[in-house]
Amino acid sequence: MKTPVLLFDVEGTTTDIAFVHRVLFPYARERIADFVRAHPAQPAVARVLEELPPGSGTEDVIRELLRWIDEDRKHGALKELQVLIWDEGYATAAFKGHVYEDVRPAWERWRAEGKRLAIYSSGSVRAQKAIYRHSTAGDLTPLLEAHFDTAVGAKREPESYHRIAQALGVPPSHVTFFSDIREELDAARTAGMATVQVFRDGPTQDQGHPSVESF
Repeated sequence: MKTPVLLFDVEGTTTDIAFVHRVLFPYARERIADFVRAHPAQPAVARVLEELPPGSGTEDVIRELLRWIDEDRKHGALKELQVLIWDEGYATAAFKGHVYEDVRPAWERWRAEGKRLAIYSSGSVRAQKAIYRHSTAGDLTPLLEAHFDTAVGAKREPESYHRIAQALGVPPSHVTFFSDIREELDAARTAGMATVQVFRDGPTQDQGHPSVESF
């Protein structure tokens, strides 16, 4: 029999959304201009330049990046630069990755029961690993077997969950996906996974999935 896999979303499921939006994003926005000026040869900077008119320079890149941030655009180059800036923040202990208090004991319990644990988030794999490596509960990465981001597909598309199950070497029916977003859970269920909706701020109306308020 295949070992069961528990697949977790990040924001709103294991990590407070406020940490990402009130700590990580503002930290990167405040520092991105100085970072780009100090590292103009970063491949991500060159990728932004490719989208700007000929003759554009570093300051044009900075303006474009700030516009993307304000528009909440999920551009690969922006994500890459944000992660590099966050890495500096983690390294200097400017902040730690928030995880809910029940995450570590639950993950340790499930691992002891023989379950496999994995992450699927719209944030990059590198950003996921940084949150869990430098978390408020210590280094959680040894508990996690695999990380997936939108390189496998959008989180509201059933095919993404088929790809994840295939990468893990199990049928979708052996995977349980935890998320706070109904549309993501709908997609996972359509793909054949079990689902659990996580309501971290207390109970809310039934959205068609088994639900929990904590692990």
